[in-house]
Amino acid sequence: MAAAGGGPKPKLDEFQPHPVKDQLPGVDFCVSSSPSWAEAAILGFQHYLVMLGTTVLIPTILVPLMGGGNREKAEVINTLLFVAGLNTLTQTLFGTRLPVVMGGSYAFIIPTVSIAISNRFNMYIDPHQRFKQSMRAIQGALIMASLFHMIIGFFGFWRIFGRFLNPLAAVPLVTLTGLGFYALGFPQLAKCIEIGLPALLILVLISQYFPHLIKSRGGIIERFAVLFTVAIVWGYAEVLTLVGAYDKTSPNTQFSCRTDRSGLISAAPWIRVPYPFQWGGPSFNAGDSFAMMASSLVAIIESTGTFIAASRYGSATPMPPSVLSRGIGWQGIGILLDGLFGTGSGTTASVENAGLLGLTRNGSRRVVQISALFMIFFSVLGKFGAVLASIPFPIVAALYCVLFAYVASAGLGFLQFCNLNSFRTKFIIGFSLFMGLSVPQYFNEYIVTSGRGPVHSGSTAFNNIFQVIFSSPATVAIMVAYFLDCTHSVGHSATRRDSGRHWWVKFRYFERDTRSEEFYSLPFNLNRFFPSF
Repeated sequence: MAAAGGGPKPKLDEFQPHPVKDQLPGVDFCVSSSPSWAEAAILGFQHYLVMLGTTVLIPTILVPLMGGGNREKAEVINTLLFVAGLNTLTQTLFGTRLPVVMGGSYAFIIPTVSIAISNRFNMYIDPHQRFKQSMRAIQGALIMASLFHMIIGFFGFWRIFGRFLNPLAAVPLVTLTGLGFYALGFPQLAKCIEIGLPALLILVLISQYFPHLIKSRGGIIERFAVLFTVAIVWGYAEVLTLVGAYDKTSPNTQFSCRTDRSGLISAAPWIRVPYPFQWGGPSFNAGDSFAMMASSLVAIIESTGTFIAASRYGSATPMPPSVLSRGIGWQGIGILLDGLFGTGSGTTASVENAGLLGLTRNGSRRVVQISALFMIFFSVLGKFGAVLASIPFPIVAALYCVLFAYVASAGLGFLQFCNLNSFRTKFIIGFSLFMGLSVPQYFNEYIVTSGRGPVHSGSTAFNNIFQVIFSSPATVAIMVAYFLDCTHSVGHSATRRDSGRHWWVKFRYFERDTRSEEFYSLPFNLNRFFPSF
């Protein structure tokens, strides 16, 4: 006979929704814990390998346009690596304190390329002299952009942004922080498919299938999947190079596939310590500075998405807005160091390394700090660092296919805080994701087909500002989602719960949740002098 409530009672464990978790379960080591020193060192070296792709690619694009050769490229790579190590240490010690690697940023490519190809440097006949003058102009623009960056962070402006950021708006921000780099994935992998595709398949097999087939002690196999993949496929690529598989191929194929075409090993010095103003004193130009500030804004937004993903994979609670703003301020100090040392690029939180936290299920802060020491060590010992930096980029692109996907999935994970049965939620999520992909596609296609962006003012700097901002998927997505979330149906009683705001309200202020102290408090009892609010 049916129960009084109408129908049989379901079993307690049947058809129950997954519970909402403000900390990600299943993580082996959270932000404040750490594996053994030996394992932490190997994991730190793995983080170093992952960040090398961006560190090598940005100077490879930029230095030839500035008039530099292999020697200058090797020096810029070593400088970028050295400053990345310093910035990673300062961010993990005094910034957000999250396990994030701070490295070169693609957000600064447009203004730096614009400076490099500027007609005002055509007067320099000597390529090396042109390189130095171009670098000095980039340094000046980075220094000015760093001041803007530090004001946004240390004066609390980004804290205001964080106070109104809800899970609903965080979904497109974090998701497109990962998906926005899809052009660096399979399109780059396919430039040498016989190397890139095996790397992708091996990485997926080792990290996702082997753990269920082979029980390794402490999850060693899947935790070091990147190291195993790089070692296997790099050795395979070395064999193909030695047997002459690419001797009669096109120059582009040889550059992508061969292990001896980067020119870094022969050009890199044995020992060289980068130092401030090594290319000369910076020069300043107002237009360059404003365009670089636009890149700085994009770097702030993309770093915010990476910080949120890193806090998730580090099994930390959501960042208090004061901690987020503190991290942005220290990122500004990192860009200042970029300008002083002459890295040719600004600093941002590495998206691929945040994805590595998810792949390894290891969000330890100590591991990332050890990786920073590897960066500094190999930047000084140039020859040794150049050997590792000569890994063919299709192998790195194969890693990106998995690592960027982890960051994107971290963003989708915040849907658990939102009401997915709300049409308001569906519109904001769908529209912001679509526009975040569609608008940058238009701007990027336009510049490829016509050689310039769709904004045709008389000022190159003004054109670059729009091109930089609207070429970033994460930036466009958060502009749309944040505006809609703050203005659409704000008077409706269900809006607060539909956006997931009630889940994050206790993290709006540092002292409201006791766990914030564990993950985000400053070391050496510095919270007494620099309290978080």
